[in-house]
Amino acid sequence: MEKLTLYNTLTRQKELFEPIHKDHVGMYVCGPTVYGNAHLGHARPAITFDLLFRYLMHVGYKVRYVRNITDVGHLVNDADEGEDKVAKKARLEELEPMEIVQRYTNSYRKNMSDLNVLSPTIEPTASGHIIEQIGAVQKMLQAGFAYETNGSVYFDVERYAKQHAYGTLSGRKIEDLYSNTRELDGQQEKRSGLDFALWKNALPEHIMRWPSPWGEGFPGWHTECTAMSTKYLGTRFDIHGGGLDLLFPHHEAEIAQGVACFGHETVKYWIHNNMITINGQKMGKSLGNFIQLDELFTGTHPLLEKPYHPMAIRFFILQAHYRSPLDFSNEALQAAEKGFERLMNAMALLKDLKPADQSTIDVEKLCRDCYEALNDDLNSPILIAHLFDGVRMINSVKDGKASVTAEDLEKLQQLYAGLVTDVLGLQPVSGTADGEGDQLFGQVVDLLLTLRQEAKARKDWATSDQIRDRLTAMGFEIKDTREGAEWKLKS
Repeated sequence: MEKLTLYNTLTRQKELFEPIHKDHVGMYVCGPTVYGNAHLGHARPAITFDLLFRYLMHVGYKVRYVRNITDVGHLVNDADEGEDKVAKKARLEELEPMEIVQRYTNSYRKNMSDLNVLSPTIEPTASGHIIEQIGAVQKMLQAGFAYETNGSVYFDVERYAKQHAYGTLSGRKIEDLYSNTRELDGQQEKRSGLDFALWKNALPEHIMRWPSPWGEGFPGWHTECTAMSTKYLGTRFDIHGGGLDLLFPHHEAEIAQGVACFGHETVKYWIHNNMITINGQKMGKSLGNFIQLDELFTGTHPLLEKPYHPMAIRFFILQAHYRSPLDFSNEALQAAEKGFERLMNAMALLKDLKPADQSTIDVEKLCRDCYEALNDDLNSPILIAHLFDGVRMINSVKDGKASVTAEDLEKLQQLYAGLVTDVLGLQPVSGTADGEGDQLFGQVVDLLLTLRQEAKARKDWATSDQIRDRLTAMGFEIKDTREGAEWKLKS
């Protein structure tokens, strides 16, 4: 096995990766809350942990990768107040909550497939594990770290902090948390503003509810990950990942819940990816820079100069180290497009290079440098820099300025197939030397349907009907939905 080091957020240092079980790795990553279309911010954790998943398998580990779907319990206000995000979307669209869940789960999975993100080994949902969450809450009550009030159950942070460290992951001190938390007015159920919900009593208007020992209700947002991660990975597992925005309170709460349930911390390595900004600003709907992935792929957002292929997005994200902030701009993405195409063209050339009697390029050093980069906390930008060193070697051999033996040529081909395709997950697309046009084809159809939707919004029925009729005549089935339109080729 490779000597891989990973930065552990808990210890704040790089550590040699040593799985709990010799050849088996358990990895849990917080997935999306499915009440809307996936956006640019969803792409970075997905690609970050896809890279880790792929590399662990590449070097010989058997990996059980669990990525959850949050379909209940995440309230509009993270302080355990307000509507459930899924239920609110269902109310606004006059649909069943599980219709919303299915629609956006399907959309998320399609976007991940477009980005060539591998499916996790297990993809559990919060609503499918209510029994396990109730069981976890009961354990925390029995351990004395939770209390029940009016049918709701809360985690007692103050009591927990007297016996265990709280705030170790985020580096926050309990005293500072108290000083920054507003006083309760006596009307709330919590004993302290630091406490968080494990189970919430469902008000009469709350749609999503289940029976429990404390009455009908629903699980708190933090409860699901503790219940599902330990169900599928055991009470001690290797890696827990997610975006930096989840570090506090979500992951901090998970650590406390694990200790309360099992008497020890459940996770060995905590790994967090940094955030994406857009033109130097934090992404947000109020700023008008909230870009959905479908908008990126079709170029329909006002901030975009053109559509961007999912492989260009993936390459752009991999060009920065996962722990570094990443700023999106049209210029940065267009530069990534050019770099991606150059890499794909070089890979295509590899197939046609002719071996010679001797090598004037150092393939062994290139291989060593590439793996050293990956083993240094998944340093994908340094890996890509080394791969471009190899691109220059490939072009030199093609131009007759360098030579490579048959043995070294085979090593070079295996290196690029293994690291570019299998580990980085980059695939050739139409417009590169070895591409297929399927993904670009789909983007063109999506763009036409977007233009049709814009025509309908202008009440330009003639243009709308013309686009639909022409696509139908070409062999497409078009189905209008609340979100726009869906298409497929007639069978």
